[in-house]
This record gives sequence, structure tokens and C-alpha cells, in this order.
Amino acid sequence: MRLLVLGGTEFVGRAVVEAALGRGWEVTVFHRGSRRPPAGVRSLHGDRTAPDGLTALADGTEWDAVVDTWSSAPRAVQATARLLRGRAGRYTYVSSLSVYDWPRPAGYTEEAVLVTGAAPGAEATEYAQDKRGGELAAVESFGADGSVLVRAGLILGPYENVGRLPWWLTRIARGGPVLAPGPRGLPVQFMDVRDLAEWTLGAFEQGLSGPYNLVSPPGHATMGELLEACRRSTGSAAELRWTGPEAVLAAGIEPWTQLPVWVPPDSELHDGVHGVDVSRALATGLRCRPVGVTVADTWEWLRGLDGAVPVRAGIGVDPDVEARVLGVPSGGRD
Repeated sequence: MRLLVLGGTEFVGRAVVEAALGRGWEVTVFHRGSRRPPAGVRSLHGDRTAPDGLTALADGTEWDAVVDTWSSAPRAVQATARLLRGRAGRYTYVSSLSVYDWPRPAGYTEEAVLVTGAAPGAEATEYAQDKRGGELAAVESFGADGSVLVRAGLILGPYENVGRLPWWLTRIARGGPVLAPGPRGLPVQFMDVRDLAEWTLGAFEQGLSGPYNLVSPPGHATMGELLEACRRSTGSAAELRWTGPEAVLAAGIEPWTQLPVWVPPDSELHDGVHGVDVSRALATGLRCRPVGVTVADTWEWLRGLDGAVPVRAGIGVDPDVEARVLGVPSGGRD
């Protein structure tokens, strides 16, 4: 298989590249050149936001499949898909569960109501609208039968560039009392980036098309299992102090961001991010590795980094707020 990955140097794109190389595929990556792609690929440089930024892709080369992870202006997806129309067998756009409108009922499928997307040729607007616009752009050029829309949920694993799991790992590694948002048995759904990559490549091999919700099945993991796996992997003596959602919310702590992954039980938000039906993907071969493997491998990757831990601004609870909720002296800031 000849695969073109648009990006391919970090997180989802990189995982797809490594999985394809592991299968012996011939891989080309198209990227800005700011990061080094994995060894063994053909590397093309260009900036999809710049005039003539797709020149490196205009030489007539053909591919069996394309993976596009773009998350901004839909016009970048439109321009690339139009250029590759007739030269690629199948176009996969890595979208997001964010394309579903609110409120989302627990157990929602690919038939749920969608947001009104930005036009395929639009500039950047908001994340959900842009992702839906990217879907429309892919289908515009490759049709419903020639495109795959990967509506991914929470993605974790090595190379994570948001910082949700890295924050939990480094916080628990630091030790001491840790604000663990309850209940301990709260179901959570996430997707190991490597499982996403393997399913995506399998979709090409099976000739799949259309939208697929891609996240672990309900019951795959709980908040307790996730944080206990963090403690085991780091070898930390941290004390997980399970705290009810009422106390967490009363302290003004933002679910999902300041306490990553966690959202209150029995809420519209929990239904929307941890109440997803993935039976369609499971029927086509989706397999999800245990939460302990995802956590351990992410910790191993973090320990090998030369620079700072990749945690975006706004991720993680302030140490003083955490200490106040737990009723302990502040341990200082990260």
C-alpha cells in the first residue's frame, strides 16, 4: 500500500505513519518541516495555509490512501482533496466527536444530529464547525463511498500534544495527596492513538467508507482504573483522595480541562464525551488495548523526552486550589 499522510510528525499522524511502516507500507508524509518525521518515509515539505503551499504534491504521484488530520480552516482540506482527486484511492479525514450537536443522548451513534459545519472552502471559525467543514470538503472531492470520516473521541497515548494524560502522570509522580475526582467507578471512554492508527489502516484494507465513531467501548475503563494505572506506572506513593463531584464543582474546578478526562457523572457533558456508541467500529475490527498499557507506554515516552512535558495552557488544576479542596498545606506550583 502507498500511503500519504498529511502531517505525520506528531501524535495522530505520527502514530499512523509508524503503524503503516510496521505493516511494510510505502509512506509519504507532507509537512511543514518543523519536526522530523519517523525514519523510513518519503518527506515532502509545504504549508497548506500559504499560496502555492501544495506545490510538492502536484507532481502527479498516486497513492492508494490518504490520511488527513487537519483541525483548522476547512479550505485547507478542500484544496488538498481537490488536488488529490483521481490520484488517491481513498481519503480518510480524522474528525472529532465534536461534530455532533448538543445535547447528545447517552449511546448516540453516527446518526446523531450534527453541528452546522463551516463551508468546505471557509477560513477557520470554531473547532466543531471546522471539523465538520473538513468532513464536507473530503466528501466533496472523494464522495461518500471514497472517504472515511474518523470521528475520534478523547485520544491518549505516546506523543500526546494536548497534555491530558501527561498532566495526570506528572502530577501523580510528584506524590503527596492527589485530588482524585469521583466516583472512582465513573466510566470513561478514550482512544489509544495507536489503536486509532491500526483501525484506520484496517479501514483502507477493508474498503470502508462513511463516518465512524472511534473511541473505546463503554466499560473499557473507569476513572479509578486510569489513575491507579498512573500510580503503578510512575511507581509513586501518591495518595489518591477520592472526592465527590459536588465538592469538585463547588471549588470552581473546570471538568475536562482542569481535571483532565473527568466530567461529572449523570450529566449532559458525561453523556456527550463518555457515552458514545461505537458498535459500528467494533464490527469492523476496532480493538482497544488495556488502559494500563496506554498509561505505562505514555509514561515511558515522557521519561525519554529532552524538553518540557507537553501540557497546553489551561490543562490541570492549580496546586493551591487542589490543596484547598483537600484541606492540606499547599505543596507549591509545578
